[in-house]
Amino acid sequence: MLLIHCPYCEADLPEVEFAYAGEAHIARPADPMALSDEEWRDYLFIRSNPRGTHYERWRHIHGCARFFNAVRDTVSDKFVMTYKAGLPRPDLSAPREAAE
Repeated sequence: MLLIHCPYCEADLPEVEFAYAGEAHIARPADPMALSDEEWRDYLFIRSNPRGTHYERWRHIHGCARFFNAVRDTVSDKFVMTYKAGLPRPDLSAPREAAE
């Protein structure tokens, strides 16, 4: 069973409590009316699909119902970390403090 840490509930819970909500940190276009149909298509549907570290949005549907971001390794399917929505993308190259 895959456990996911909800940064709002501060708990590690089974993945059936959560729903994947797409790639994280996608910025909405500053001037949507200026986009061509192809640019809208790219904004709405084209996402990166990297092998390895990927930044994702998740929702705790059977708990607090809040969205949060996660860093997940797409090869091993392990979550590197989760963090609250609205926070900037974490720098994974910087050393992190040891978990308590």
